[in-house]
Amino acid sequence: MNIQISETRNLNIEDILDLYKANEWSSANKPIQLYNGLLNSETLITAWDSTKLVGLGNAISDGYLTVYYPHLLVLPDYQGNGIGKMIMDKMQEKYNHFHMQMLTADGKAIDFYKKNGFERAGNTEPMWIYSGNEH
Repeated sequence: MNIQISETRNLNIEDILDLYKANEWSSANKPIQLYNGLLNSETLITAWDSTKLVGLGNAISDGYLTVYYPHLLVLPDYQGNGIGKMIMDKMQEKYNHFHMQMLTADGKAIDFYKKNGFERAGNTEPMWIYSGNEH
């Protein structure tokens, strides 16, 4: 497997939807908003197996102190091969010196992010107003 990491924004909406649907993320039900949200992120990292989109992650940031990582997805058939780590490593090239890097993790993602240096933020409680069922 020869995975290439890219910062391209030349993405096909169908490829994005395939990735989100395969991971059962409800944002796939809002394709135009999802597509525009990803393209308007400060940073968008994608992972490719030849011409197949197999993973992506995005970041929203003030550009100086704080960065939030809303999405990191890898196609289920490709999970466990280090692709998520490759995406996070690319994010760290840009944001490792920031005062605060934030994300919300649940389920299996918690262990992944712990392995990548994240920890529970003190006694904080994740909170949101959310119109989906999952992700």
